[in-house]
This record gives sequence, structure tokens and C-alpha cells, in this order.
Amino acid sequence: MTSAHTHAHPVGRLVDGYDPDGEVELEGYAGSLTTYGLVLAGIAAAGSASGHHLAERYDLADIALGGLAVHKFTRLVSRSSVAAPVRAPFTRFEGAAGSGEHVESAREDDGRLRATIGKLITCPFCLGVWVGTAYIAGLNLAPRPTRAWAALFAVTALSDTLQHAYSRLRGD
Repeated sequence: MTSAHTHAHPVGRLVDGYDPDGEVELEGYAGSLTTYGLVLAGIAAAGSASGHHLAERYDLADIALGGLAVHKFTRLVSRSSVAAPVRAPFTRFEGAAGSGEHVESAREDDGRLRATIGKLITCPFCLGVWVGTAYIAGLNLAPRPTRAWAALFAVTALSDTLQHAYSRLRGD
């Protein structure tokens, strides 16, 4: 039921009138938020059970490295041509976007879960929260492999930036 409908349940009535045209799939987003909360609880439980606790603070180098890596990884997952087979069950190809990227849209015709996943994996900003969470969890639970992962994608992001700059300088 979209938010355009009137809800019988008191909790559902809280959102009545939010989106009279039914353009926003509140139930799908609520499911995503619930899943995210459960993932956070699972990470916290895993950390507690293994004796790993959240760091009191994070080194600026880890934040910068992670920011570059999360940016590159989310672009790779959400837009790259090479990751299209992973997105295909949840998205529709709309066209090429240059630099080995695609424009895709979420499949809206085959259930809310499929549409919600499609929206998540085609949005680098949305995906960034999930990948950033995994990065911070990794710094706490397994710092060495997490930093190696981050270094790989940060180096790739810097390389891509230099490739674009070089192409512009040459007028390609």
C-alpha cells in the first residue's frame, strides 16, 4: 500500500497525507531503514562477542582513505558497466553514461523488494551509507584487511581522476 492510501492502522495513519500522489514508496524505505538498523545491531553484537569495541576516535588518514574508497566502490557497484550483471535483476538499462558507466533505473514492475533493492544499488549516495558503515565496522573488527581494501579503491579513484585529467588536457 503506498502512502497515497488511507491507512487503517494508527501507525500507518501517521504518514497519511505525506505523499498524496503516491510517488514515494514509504514502505520500501521503511524496510530499508529496518534492515539497516538490524545490520547495525548485528555488527555491534559481533563486535561485542569478539571483544572489539568501537574506537574512541578515528584517524584522519583512515577517514580520508575511507572516503575515497567508499566513493569509488559505490560508483563501481552502482554505475559501472562491469557490475551491470549484478544490478540487472533489479534494474533496467537506460543508456551509456561515459567512462564505463551506465544509467539505470530500478525495476518497479515486479514487487517492492526488487524495486527497493534497485533504487539502493543505482544510487551511489544511498549505497555510500551502507558501504561506509561496512568500512567503519571493518576498521573496528579487522583493520588490516579493511585498510588494504580501502587503499585499493582509493588508488583506483585517484587513477581514474588522473585519467580524466589527462584526457581533458589532450582534448580527448
